Amino acid sequence: MNKKSILFLLLMIPLMGLQAQDKKIEFQEYDLENGLHVILHQDKSTPIVAVSMMYHVGSKNEKPGLTGFAHFFEHLLFEGSENVQRGEFDKYISNAGGMNNANTSWDRTYYYEVLPSNQLKLGLWLESERLMHAKVEKKGIETQREVVKEERRLRVDNQPYGTVMEQTFKHAYNVHPYRWPIIGSMEDLNNAKDEDFVNFYKTFYVPQNAVLSIAGDIDFEDTKKWIAEYFADIPAGKAEIPRPTEVEPAQTAEVRDVVYDNIQLPAVVQGFHIPAQGTKDYYAVSMLAQILSQGQSSRLNKALVEDQQKALQVGAFPLDMEDPGLTIAFAITNMGVKPEDVEAAMEAEYDKLKKELISEREYQKLQNQIENDFVSANTTAAGIAENLANYYMYYGNSNLINTEIERYREVSREDIRKAANTYLTKENRVTLYYLPKQEQNN
Repeated sequence: MNKKSILFLLLMIPLMGLQAQDKKIEFQEYDLENGLHVILHQDKSTPIVAVSMMYHVGSKNEKPGLTGFAHFFEHLLFEGSENVQRGEFDKYISNAGGMNNANTSWDRTYYYEVLPSNQLKLGLWLESERLMHAKVEKKGIETQREVVKEERRLRVDNQPYGTVMEQTFKHAYNVHPYRWPIIGSMEDLNNAKDEDFVNFYKTFYVPQNAVLSIAGDIDFEDTKKWIAEYFADIPAGKAEIPRPTEVEPAQTAEVRDVVYDNIQLPAVVQGFHIPAQGTKDYYAVSMLAQILSQGQSSRLNKALVEDQQKALQVGAFPLDMEDPGLTIAFAITNMGVKPEDVEAAMEAEYDKLKKELISEREYQKLQNQIENDFVSANTTAAGIAENLANYYMYYGNSNLINTEIERYREVSREDIRKAANTYLTKENRVTLYYLPKQEQNN
């Protein structure tokens, strides 16, 4: 990307979508005959457009022995297609003055481009190529196997505390496919045959399993015409999309373990089972996590870091997941502090939330934080495109981009206390002590 293009994006992307904060996000949506759902949002304030494709496939759609495929395809589908030469995908975007990326979760895979609005057709063409003509063949498969191995080495195996998520989910789930990591097993990827990858692509990368979401400086009629040109002739998949049916049994006793890692300071990591996203209790649990760790004045930070100085860093965050998921809480100990003492301090903060209603002032602060986060998430073209796709894919209701905040506002202080008593319990959690490897044989 040349310097002029980079400067253009740096200046324009933060401005895109800076509408009045209380302004409703308008959009149009429809289905093509092949099942592809299309969502369009127009904002002509800046000449930027975000083109995104969300596929309803994540690591939970994989099978034992064939894990890591969803994340692997996130890499593989940048390899090229019948009409895009290997390695040229990124060049098309950068030469047009844009940027692109992708990510994978337990529940979905997401690709997007942010482009000057006069390059909208380029984004549509590239995403249609990814959907219909991707090269799922030996050379690309072998190349990306090595890329994923290196990614695991850098981000997981050789990263301090890099296995926290993997170990927490492994201990928290026995039945549900959330039990394996998104990056999957390197052994599974090495053992997979070429036809396994082809079958995965043909099964999940089909129009009826995708949402095309576009936000920015567009003309509705022109955009619809070009979408029909690039996507309408793509055939629908022939088989029903397989979904996991496993239901994780309720946990009835705390799961505890010790993980030895290449770290200097011990850490306490806890995973609490919580309801799926969109449920009433999920919103209360989400607010609990914010009370515990959002901002310098949050409860865990104030107690463990500032007042008691037992922890160097703390956090608590709920994971938005389609099936019942986890809230992760953690604390990295200060030098010389025992993890048992840190865990006791964390427990004390949970107990306060179980016994006492949060104050009206703290409740109002919490609502203000949520409203700020909600607005901030929809101030860029890319953010609006992704949120529209998320709301449709998970809830079948794109308009939640405007109304979901009401679900948070309906959560009372009593609901928050009830959620603490229901979910922040020992029998509902995994507790892991991360200790330096040099302590393993002591």
